[in-house]
Amino acid sequence: MPTLYQPEILYAEGHAQAGSALLVGDDGIVERIVAPDEISSLTSDIRRVAMPGRALLPAFANVHSHSFQRLFRGCAEGRRAGGDTFWTWREQMYRAAAFADPDQMYSIARAVFLEMAQAGTSLVGEFHYVHRDRNGRVYTNPNALAESILAAARSLGLRITLLRTAYFRAGFNLAPHPGQRRFYEQPDEYLANLDSLAAAHCAQPLVRVGAAPHSIRAVPLSSFHPIAEWTRKHARPMHLHISEQPAENEASLREFGATPVSLLAAEGLLDARTTLVHAIHITEAEMEQIASARATICSCPTTERNLGDGIFPADLAARLGVPIAFGSDSQAQIHPFEDARQLEYHLRLRDRERGVLDGSAREAWRNSQPIGASLIEAMTANGYRSLGFAGGHLAAGEPADFLTLRLDAIELLGADAASLAEQVVFAASPSAVDAVYVQGRPILQDGEHAESASIRAEYQQVRRDFLRFQQQFPDPFREVLP
Repeated sequence: MPTLYQPEILYAEGHAQAGSALLVGDDGIVERIVAPDEISSLTSDIRRVAMPGRALLPAFANVHSHSFQRLFRGCAEGRRAGGDTFWTWREQMYRAAAFADPDQMYSIARAVFLEMAQAGTSLVGEFHYVHRDRNGRVYTNPNALAESILAAARSLGLRITLLRTAYFRAGFNLAPHPGQRRFYEQPDEYLANLDSLAAAHCAQPLVRVGAAPHSIRAVPLSSFHPIAEWTRKHARPMHLHISEQPAENEASLREFGATPVSLLAAEGLLDARTTLVHAIHITEAEMEQIASARATICSCPTTERNLGDGIFPADLAARLGVPIAFGSDSQAQIHPFEDARQLEYHLRLRDRERGVLDGSAREAWRNSQPIGASLIEAMTANGYRSLGFAGGHLAAGEPADFLTLRLDAIELLGADAASLAEQVVFAASPSAVDAVYVQGRPILQDGEHAESASIRAEYQQVRRDFLRFQQQFPDPFREVLP
């Protein structure tokens, strides 16, 4: 029996509609948007779900996540001797990477995914590069840790694209880094393991497997081509870090005589299935190459400001029509509303003007929508497309992946259809999220998941184990670990 969801405000197909309803089939697919004057004429053989005081919107896509990094949230915020940069933070990150076994990775990912669901997320892209055991040895199942993450998403009912990450070296002319020993594989080994993981999950409707050459510094150019060919052959997404730091551009210039974006464009390695993560330190000519390839950029504003990476030139991307999506990356925060508004706010601080993104898009005659609608598109449909799923608009034929917001939440008091998009982007927080549905099935109700209590307890135990591990092995890169 189809179900008719009747919120106070429905945000679907890119705009808000007071009194409209969402009709969803038994298969969890949207049948159509029902206008207010049509609701009373519908046949009686439908289930009606009244949602007074709620706004219903497409659920969010978190395009770039490293679940294990949640372990050291709040542990690397002080200033180390001699200053603190992305590169010193990275050394701390390696300590967290040295810790988790498959069971612990499952518990960590469950806590991360619960926090995402409570922030309105229905789809996560996990950029997964921890493959080996603590001493760099291969597990009996080389995809054991990836399977833990997939199981964690499945236990919550989330969609997931597991972006299995290639990591072959520490960098150009650099010796292997002991902190990366859990990441390294050989190119042929990586492709075999990627193929195996994809084949194992090809029949699961909520799962995709994609490829992720970590970065130009971690994957030599010669190894990029077979990975890109795999994604084209199997029609899978390809994601990679790019130009997050100036030092990455400088290393690429030394090795190849070109910056990462220009190099990949010249080699024909960018296309519509490609998502470039960060892309902060790039030129207008490079942004034009990204636009020409129809690639997506995933921005991670809460992580990028936490790490001091720099400001993503989102206005340039908007002017050139480059799709933008969002990710929580290091899990410094899991707050899609904050990611969306900071994309604009960082530009306001840079330029000392307001509505910078809005002006850039309108200037290029590419977008007549208000800025809130543009940013909701980035939070939803752009992310779904980046991760290889249909959805994000709540249009007929799309999966019914949606969230509801409490309109009596203090930050949304007074929101109406005319102001909803801007109020959601510039004022809302995860505390306003009431429910999340994936393919028409509720995975979060009244702000909680059915397994919230056990997920919290399991994570607390893993966190305590992690702190003991740090005390027992102050230098985990130089010892054989149990």
